[in-house]
Amino acid sequence: MTSNWRDRAATTFQCQKQPATSSRGMVVSNHPLASSAGAEMLAAGGNAIDAAIATLFTLTVVEPMMVGIIGGGMAHIRLADGSHRFIDGQSTVPLSVRPDTFKSKPGSAHDVFDTVGNENLNGLKAVATPGSLKAWCETLQRFGTMSLADVMQPAIKHASRGYAATPYLHECISDSAAEMLKDKAISAVYLPKGTPLKAGERVVQSEYAQTLTHISQHGAAALYQGPLGDILVDYMKAHGGFISREDLTSYKTVERQPIRADYRGWEIQGPPPPAASGVHITQMLNILEGYDIARLGFGSAETIHYLAEVLKIAFADRAAASGDPDFINVPVEQLTSKGYAGERRRAIDPGRAQQWGAGVAQLESAHTTHMTAADAFGNVVATTQTINNLFGAKIMIPGLGTVPNNYMNLYDPRPGHALSLAPGKRVTTSMSPMMALRDGKLVYALGLPGGKRIFPSAMQALINLIDHGMSLQEAVEAPRVWTEGNALEVESAVPESVRGKLTAMGHRVQAVPTVAGGMNAIQFHDDGRMSGAACWRADGTPIGIAGGLARAGVRFGLA
Repeated sequence: MTSNWRDRAATTFQCQKQPATSSRGMVVSNHPLASSAGAEMLAAGGNAIDAAIATLFTLTVVEPMMVGIIGGGMAHIRLADGSHRFIDGQSTVPLSVRPDTFKSKPGSAHDVFDTVGNENLNGLKAVATPGSLKAWCETLQRFGTMSLADVMQPAIKHASRGYAATPYLHECISDSAAEMLKDKAISAVYLPKGTPLKAGERVVQSEYAQTLTHISQHGAAALYQGPLGDILVDYMKAHGGFISREDLTSYKTVERQPIRADYRGWEIQGPPPPAASGVHITQMLNILEGYDIARLGFGSAETIHYLAEVLKIAFADRAAASGDPDFINVPVEQLTSKGYAGERRRAIDPGRAQQWGAGVAQLESAHTTHMTAADAFGNVVATTQTINNLFGAKIMIPGLGTVPNNYMNLYDPRPGHALSLAPGKRVTTSMSPMMALRDGKLVYALGLPGGKRIFPSAMQALINLIDHGMSLQEAVEAPRVWTEGNALEVESAVPESVRGKLTAMGHRVQAVPTVAGGMNAIQFHDDGRMSGAACWRADGTPIGIAGGLARAGVRFGLA
């Protein structure tokens, strides 16, 4: 068998972007100004945590449709001593919400959480208690080296002075315009004169710049105990939202240990519950380990068939047994065991698509951003953050100038299920800030946005790297597939001949422009170099730091 994956592939493609290489640090995010903000911290002598927090705050300005301070997220941090931890800043259900607060739309499928009047989708009732700001500030204080004021300066600058809208931002505004036009505050910024900002037009967020400046001076307390929280709570109370002062003052971040998978001699580390991704990536890799994926070839009907079947298995188990471990007993050991994977693998028909139910007991009770940063000291951060859907709740909080999340849409409005509403319950997401190690050494760190499509896409990237032997750039740009049991979505680069074979196997194939969002990743080479890669599905940009200070004793003079 040849070493070039293209010789065995049934689906081929050409990369649309180029990687960056560095020796002293790397930042990759889904906007060039955000990556630049993180790189500025590295250039100033900061570490990867400083760079990550600077990047995230800047993303709230330049990628406002994806991330905000009234959102939530999960950060995977590897420190220079080799230790791994997850900082869980996920949003929680407000304390006044009950399991039957929302009414499910009649006839909704079990995995559809839509409610009457879209109350959990748009507007103030859709907003869950935020965790992002507190998590970012605490992470910087614990693991960073720079002040909050310093790392926030790029974000404040871009909010107050403005920046040029990208075509991607214009398209996102256009997609959400119908709902955003109902809210005066958000329309004033992104739909001036009733039409979406065009590519190249300036995006100025003066009010949000003031909010960021206040946070840079007073920290997370400005929102969770202070005047910014008063603005949020008062607006909620006046317009029917749920967040109270008690929700803010009682919110706590949680430090968690990673889920670890062993796949063909690689150690894969991912997020634990309440995130579903680490458990189910491990589960899927365990099943796929029984097949010779490299020999079957990238993008072949056989490979995609096995991917589709393990995805359906994972989503069936996810629906039955994922959630906040403070509220339900997630069967992590069973789902991640090699034995359980063997049981599920033996039930897969190699030539025919199947419908799958959960293999574990039913427990009772989309749009994001990702960035990756590394420094020369050995610190690495991979973090996924979100306000859930594009532009979250499709409103802006007057007095704060920021767009809140619509995380309530991720809870089951029907009581009695693993993902049902409960006061204080953390949201379950598919965020997948992943790291892959070989012989104890970190080799890859990666992640992406994309709702339920995140962890299947992250798993496929790992397979691209480990099984197919792709370069980092190829792995993040490669065509993806996705299903949770209904249509099998395949990106349009998968050829008609492969789609036809999949259809003949019983898959209901649907060609789509994209599966999930812009992945970004960092590779760590044995010689100390780092490679950074971002894909074509977003404005992703890697920026590396190389060179260094002058050699000791060097002087310049004229004779």
